[in-house]
Amino acid sequence: MLHQKYPLKWNKKNFSIKIFCSIPNIATGILIKAGKTYLVVDPGDGILRDINKEIIPKKILTISDLFITHGHHDHIGGAWSLLTYMRVMNKKTPLSIHFPAGCVEIESIYNAFKKVYSKTIPYQISLNVITGSKSYKSNGVTIKPFPVIHKEYLNDGVTTKQVPALGYKFTYEDLNICYGGDTAYCTDLVKNAKGSDLAIIEAGHDEDTHDEIHMTLKEAKSIGQSAREYFLVHVPE
Repeated sequence: MLHQKYPLKWNKKNFSIKIFCSIPNIATGILIKAGKTYLVVDPGDGILRDINKEIIPKKILTISDLFITHGHHDHIGGAWSLLTYMRVMNKKTPLSIHFPAGCVEIESIYNAFKKVYSKTIPYQISLNVITGSKSYKSNGVTIKPFPVIHKEYLNDGVTTKQVPALGYKFTYEDLNICYGGDTAYCTDLVKNAKGSDLAIIEAGHDEDTHDEIHMTLKEAKSIGQSAREYFLVHVPE
């Protein structure tokens, strides 16, 4: 398997992305900068520490959007600490959280946060529950959500079920970044990655494992090579 060295960085014109890490079962954390706008994608454990090393607190408080691909712990484990930091540091500008319909993990974190700090949250939080694939704009960035195939095992270790899961295509000015999140090989990812300026593709399985949870390295490369540039992430260490 490929051994990825983090962080991964990409920067074109006024559009940049930094992937602090994307390690299966541990953490994922991504920061996007579009002009003066900061977006966080999949705030896994350690996201606050990593962002604090990257940008000053004043800029952390300007983060306008969180994008969640799905609710597994390695993709949302740092959400609580980030929300709380923004509270303690007296963020004033609104924050939007975008996530797939049915992602009960984010709904639970939000509800618990509101319950604990209902009287002392200085900023407005808006939830954008995504139910389809319609493009929309947020803070100068066009976002195209698309469904992906990502399943998990039930307690019997045999049966699987689909979890609410999305990929996102971010477009700013004339550049775009496609991030598939965790997914098996699927046509929606193939379509959205093709021709992208940057495709970020997970490769979480070895070549002998074929299921509807992750992609093999061969599958991931076949999609990534259809973009102008690509990163392979979520590769087991």
